[in-house]
Amino acid sequence: MEEKKIGLPSAIATGVGLIVATSCLMSLGQGAGSIGITFIIAMVIACVFNLITALSLAELNALMPNLTGGLAQYTLAALGPFVSVIAMVGGYLVCNTICGAVECAMFGNTMNSVFKTGLPSSVFCVILLVVLIIANLYGIDMFAKIQDFVAYGLIFSLVIMGLIGMFKAGTGTVVNQPYVLSSSPKDIMSLVGLAFFLFLGCEFIIPIAPNVKNARRNVPLGMVLSLLIVCGMEVLVILGMHNYTKWDELASNTSPHVFYGVSLLGKAGEYWMAIVSIFAVVSTVNSVISSLSYICAGMAKINLLPAVFEKRNKHGAPYVGILMIGGLMIIINATGLSTTSQLSTMILIGCVFWMAAYAIASVDVLIFRKRLPKAPRTFKVPGGPVLPILGIAGNIFMMYNITADPDARRMIYIVVLIIFAALAVYATIWIKKVMQIPLFKPIPVHKVMAMENDMYMVVRRKMRAGETKKVTAEGSAS
Repeated sequence: MEEKKIGLPSAIATGVGLIVATSCLMSLGQGAGSIGITFIIAMVIACVFNLITALSLAELNALMPNLTGGLAQYTLAALGPFVSVIAMVGGYLVCNTICGAVECAMFGNTMNSVFKTGLPSSVFCVILLVVLIIANLYGIDMFAKIQDFVAYGLIFSLVIMGLIGMFKAGTGTVVNQPYVLSSSPKDIMSLVGLAFFLFLGCEFIIPIAPNVKNARRNVPLGMVLSLLIVCGMEVLVILGMHNYTKWDELASNTSPHVFYGVSLLGKAGEYWMAIVSIFAVVSTVNSVISSLSYICAGMAKINLLPAVFEKRNKHGAPYVGILMIGGLMIIINATGLSTTSQLSTMILIGCVFWMAAYAIASVDVLIFRKRLPKAPRTFKVPGGPVLPILGIAGNIFMMYNITADPDARRMIYIVVLIIFAALAVYATIWIKKVMQIPLFKPIPVHKVMAMENDMYMVVRRKMRAGETKKVTAEGSAS
């Protein structure tokens, strides 16, 4: 069955939907409450670093277009399978499955705190996940319809609420307080790592690139526009928060976005922000389930994951990945694991892997510039090697500033090293035993692109089976 193509608005909705999560709204309030509107400077710096990554990914997509595995396939061709497995399994699959589950938990908590249902929060989480799993099983068209509605509803709501607050047009009491609590460069830079979390995920447009109209234009444009739209929207919200919420109360509140809604418009604002929270969690989890399932399918095509992830249903949906990712989120929420304090730390740990993956994207660009300088590209990052190098340095800088607490940072690094060691063992066994190729030997670009064809692995397995039979026959004859 031929899949329908989605346009630029749906591509932007995919990027925005993954970026603007409930946890991001919390981080936005906590960052602004810490130093005032100078948090916008930290946001802009983080947004610039993410734009550089988006441009790097756009160049990689131009060199190797329409690959469903995205960064996994680029890195396989640039740095070999070991780095590719570490970056994708650690930085994307594990991190986003946990983050998605936590988003669902926040949704359940918001529903209970606003509507006083008396039901366990996990009930709302499981119902939401079951609905989104079923919806995604109906293919990319259903995903796009849901994503367009919730993502643009989210953008519209936050822009309007930001403008109402900025122009002091709310029904709540206007707060008189300084715009700036700290303009110290040290304080601002220490929050760049937190601000980075506000812009994660625009590259989730890449796995659905084969389903996007005019992908060579709309995929990079969608990534850049989603980041700029989110940045502008969040600036408006912070300016609105300044007029209606005291900075210290905003920083200490566990639901600063709901607190702002109540302060701005009273009960109506509370309900409106509850709807915004629903939009945020639906758009985020919908993007995670869909995009990760396509990433899994893409990785399976290049043999980085088991072939079962390639299977599609009659709607063209990679149902094994959808069921696995959605199922894991259900388990995390049903068992109550998503409400533990450890998972908040796990999100920061996942961010370190995500930052590493972003740095690897810029490394891939530099490698291909050196190795394939004359290969055709419909897009190229301007300024020669300057921006990719700046992107690498920026992500390393944000890893260092993942949190302002030195003890917490040290603990995060220790856990990252433990996870890296576990992933390294898995990657080594899988690559040596299943893929049977060297750990760090890059696979040529043309071969990686050929792997995207559904018949590539089928033919390869048949050839291997034929070689095995021939060797066995020769051994018996001797």
